[in-house]
Amino acid sequence: MDLSKFKKLPKNLNFDDLIIFENENYVVINKPAFVASLDERTADKSSSILKMAREKYGDIQLCHRLDKETSGALVLAKNPEAYRNLAMQFEHREVNKEYHALVNGVHNLESISVFLPIASLKDGTAVRIDRIKGKPAETIFFTLKNYRKHTLVKCHPITGRMHQIRIHLKCLNAPIVCDPTYGGEDIFLSQLKRNFNLKHNTDELPLIKRVALHAFRITFKDLDDGIIQAEAPYSKDFEVLINQLDKFD
Repeated sequence: MDLSKFKKLPKNLNFDDLIIFENENYVVINKPAFVASLDERTADKSSSILKMAREKYGDIQLCHRLDKETSGALVLAKNPEAYRNLAMQFEHREVNKEYHALVNGVHNLESISVFLPIASLKDGTAVRIDRIKGKPAETIFFTLKNYRKHTLVKCHPITGRMHQIRIHLKCLNAPIVCDPTYGGEDIFLSQLKRNFNLKHNTDELPLIKRVALHAFRITFKDLDDGIIQAEAPYSKDFEVLINQLDKFD
């Protein structure tokens, strides 16, 4: 099923409503899915997080990125010193990031580390595991909850490569739900709910229409060495997905 027509920018998007933490140095937001972190080099000139932030703050910088379909915690720096401070922490792998993903299959992951190098494909839209030309990449995984045919997984990326969590989960035979790029299958209510009845002449839509990945928490040091920890509540679609699994699975 082609889900592209359902992947739309959230309506009436207000940057203030996205903020989950703010001080004199940093703003942390809960990024919605389908909103790009940076302006895209395509004909589609939809609003980006950086564009929205600069309309409010002027000269502000993104400290890292999330894929367009990924929701969750995203940090911006209000001044150059704050940006450099967090950039150095990313470089030294001192930032703690926690993602939650719903994956296909039942998996018991207890501090499972995947250390496999990643290289981008020529078109830049996906990645592959490449032990010769790839850049080092490591992710640690934990099972949060098992369902009959799915698993909610906690992911701690140590490095920050493109699509790192997605391809590392594929390597564990645990692709993320609704991630066809890396083998993830859609999930439907009819798979969970007994005696499910679909209206005549209608197609059933998946419970989530994008890669089921959410940046749940980020922890880093402020300029004064104080600890900033920001937690991003599940986006509405991810929350509905988990609630349906809890209810019917």
